[in-house]
Amino acid sequence: MATTAESSPSLAQKLRGLRGEVVKFGIVGLSGVVVNFAIFWFCINGLGLASLRSNIAATVIAIATNYLGYRYWLYRDRDAASRKREITLFLVFSGFGMLIETGVLGFSQYVLGLDSNVEKMGAKVVGLAIATVFRFISYRTWVFKALPEPEPAAVSTPVAAAAPAAVVTPAVVAPAVEAAGGDQGLAARAELLLATEQIRYAPAE
Repeated sequence: MATTAESSPSLAQKLRGLRGEVVKFGIVGLSGVVVNFAIFWFCINGLGLASLRSNIAATVIAIATNYLGYRYWLYRDRDAASRKREITLFLVFSGFGMLIETGVLGFSQYVLGLDSNVEKMGAKVVGLAIATVFRFISYRTWVFKALPEPEPAAVSTPVAAAAPAAVVTPAVVAPAVEAAGGDQGLAARAELLLATEQIRYAPAE
């Protein structure tokens, strides 16, 4: 029976694919980090805003730039059938990530008393690292959903075996042979038996 089966990817192939996804996620995230820290630094030093307000403004702008990178580069082959749903979930999970960042920064500044610019930047790095892990898991799982797996290849059905040809045996031709008499009947019998043997041992096409 001839069948066609698609082998599922091995664990090593899945790990290689995940590693490539993590690298690309890191590249997009790094660009967002640059935007995030640049805006944060400008807000607290250039505009004189409070650190928490500066962090929120910087994170919102970075989220917008990250979405473009995720949607049109990293996850461009993912299902985009419902763009409204995708953007909504992206904003929701990005908001949770922002709360993680801001929470770590606020805890560092108002609970631990780490209030210098360097300490604020350090707290922001820690909060950003935790939020990045959360975003990676949530984005790939719920926001940029993978496309459905293709249908398995149809299993080819075996070709129906040809019906065996009718077998001519001596028992079949015996009545006809007996009907003939004398030498002619004997000769006819011999010819029919010979023809029978040829048919029985003829190679199948």
